Amino acid sequence: MVWSPALRRFFHHPWVLGVLGIITVFVVWFLATSSGMVDKLFLPGPGAVWLAGSDQFQQGILVKDAIASIQRVFLGFVISAGLALPIGIAMGTNRTICYLLEPLMGLIRYMPAPAFIPLLIIYFGLEELPKVMLIFIGTFFFNTLMIMDAVKFVPSELVETALTLGGRGLPILTRVVAPFIAPQVLDTYRINMASAWNLVIVAELVAANEGLGKRISLAQRFLRTDEIFVGLIVIGLIGLIIDLGFRFLMRRACSWAN
Repeated sequence: MVWSPALRRFFHHPWVLGVLGIITVFVVWFLATSSGMVDKLFLPGPGAVWLAGSDQFQQGILVKDAIASIQRVFLGFVISAGLALPIGIAMGTNRTICYLLEPLMGLIRYMPAPAFIPLLIIYFGLEELPKVMLIFIGTFFFNTLMIMDAVKFVPSELVETALTLGGRGLPILTRVVAPFIAPQVLDTYRINMASAWNLVIVAELVAANEGLGKRISLAQRFLRTDEIFVGLIVIGLIGLIIDLGFRFLMRRACSWAN
């Protein structure tokens, strides 16, 4: 079979293949549930999930839960990203700071963030602060170390050229190092944002009055698998939108790196 160049370009477009992959999963899901091979109590069909989602949306539950989870993720991640940037740059540019902090961060990085939940509840109770702190703990050390690595990979030729031209201190940081690491920093935030979503769901499963994780936990208690699927799909869609947002920002702000 010989494809025309136009058809080949169409199917090689990343969006076409991405959408095709999602449609394929939905078709397999629909066929599996329609055939009766799987008990719908354990695997509801796409139609049942859509009805459950529509019902939650009309009651305002879905939007309320999504907003609660988004607020927790963004608050914890913004604090993490805001602190990781200067500390990561300091570690990447100053050997003394790097020797002082890297072993400590390397140690804490391997401690699972959910293991901090009992301590966070003891220290801060069951309000919003422990959930935000959990997201901060689970993303801060990864953000910092990945930014540090990005700074370390700035070519020495760039810095030496800037020094030869009379650049010193802060101008080299803002005009040479910062533009070079900007794409890697945005990519670091994009990757670690997924960890933030994993952690907020864990936090809401343990203790929360509202949120997508809390809704999934309640649905599991009453064996409402259709509502569990609703929560999972909504989390996936929010994550996809955030991911696309970061990619759009990288294309606009760092077009020279594309």
